[in-house]
Amino acid sequence: MYQNKTIAVFGVSADPSKYGYKIFTVLLKKGFRVYGINPKGGEVAGQTVFARLADVPARADVAIMVIPPAALVPVVQQCIDAGVKEIWFQPGAQSDDAYDLAETAGITAVNSCFMADNGLW
Repeated sequence: MYQNKTIAVFGVSADPSKYGYKIFTVLLKKGFRVYGINPKGGEVAGQTVFARLADVPARADVAIMVIPPAALVPVVQQCIDAGVKEIWFQPGAQSDDAYDLAETAGITAVNSCFMADNGLW
C-alpha cells in the first residue's frame, strides 16, 4: 500500500538502538522511498538526513513521527506546508494538539505504530 508513496521519517538517529534508526533502515531495506529528517542533519545508513522537510528533494506523501511530543506541533506545521497527506504518530510520539492540528488541516492522522500496523515487523 505504501510502496508507491514517499515517506518522511522524523527523528532519524544514527544510534541503532533508537526507533528512528530502526524504522528508517527497515524501510530502506524493504525498498521504500524514504527520507530521514533530524534537525542535526547528517547521514544514516549511507543516506542524507535532512534538517527539515522543506529540504527533502521530493514531496512526501506520508510522515512518520518518532520525536518527543513537545516537538510535534512545529513538525506537523512543516507537514502541512509541504502538502503531506498522512501522518503516523508512533507510540511515545503523540500529542493531542499535534493530532488535532493535522486533522484540522485535512491530513489523515493515525496514533499507532506504522511498522506493526503495516506488517513491516
